[in-house]
Amino acid sequence: MEGSTYYIVHESAMPPVLKKVAEANRLLSSGEARTVNEAAEMVGIGRSSYYKFKDSVEEFHNDLPGSMLTIVCEVSDRAGILSDLLQTIAQCGANILTIHQAIPVDDIAVVSISMQMLENANSVNTIIERVAARDGIRRVRVVGR
Repeated sequence: MEGSTYYIVHESAMPPVLKKVAEANRLLSSGEARTVNEAAEMVGIGRSSYYKFKDSVEEFHNDLPGSMLTIVCEVSDRAGILSDLLQTIAQCGANILTIHQAIPVDDIAVVSISMQMLENANSVNTIIERVAARDGIRRVRVVGR
């Protein structure tokens, strides 16, 4: 797909058929389904829907040791928030490589953090959920992997 644009889309914004195609791909790659027909039946879609989107959708997961992840967070401009954010990431088993914090505007600072997933790191979803749950974190987005 030369010249194509790619998006990372949250699961809640995806049409059900795309989620089912991603699940069918997972079933085929794991060996839980032997054929496209079997995978399509297991997830409740027709083969034509599967073939239409099979190369266009995949689940976002790159939790392999050594893989990279970059997130951008909007944080409250209060003492200790950045320290708490970094500690949360470290506790999840990721090694922080770079940090860039912009000057706060309207009491909100934008922080970009690149990290490397270590051997026993939590999943990307778990890291995002734990970071988002911290006091003072307004928004978290994955911007690279």
